[in-house]
Amino acid sequence: MGSSDVRVRRVYEPKEDGDGTRVLVDRLWPRGESKEKAAIDKWLKDITPSNELRDWYHEDRTGTRYDEFVERYRTELADPVHTAAVHELVELVRAGGPVTLVTAVKDVPHSHVPVIVDQLEHELRRR
Repeated sequence: MGSSDVRVRRVYEPKEDGDGTRVLVDRLWPRGESKEKAAIDKWLKDITPSNELRDWYHEDRTGTRYDEFVERYRTELADPVHTAAVHELVELVRAGGPVTLVTAVKDVPHSHVPVIVDQLEHELRRR
């Protein structure tokens, strides 16, 4: 399974036929979005950064903390709760992707989502 089986989409974009299983990878439900419109198949809260890490990252408005955020988040992804959530995502892709990671964040490239994608692709190559 290649990375073409894993997609990323903002929750505010309309669902597309090729999305496959849509997994919300945010800790909080997207503001103003109904469950029907979001078309989420699974909500993996346990894969998201801890509240403490998220708060720390968002305190800095200069954008200079991203590299350290990624490092800290990778450490969190190694704990048992996060590892179980990553494995759940791996199994969804293996069960016959595609899987679309859905998020409400505005700046996807500088969020937790690319870290999840990297971790997922790493796990898929390992097994």
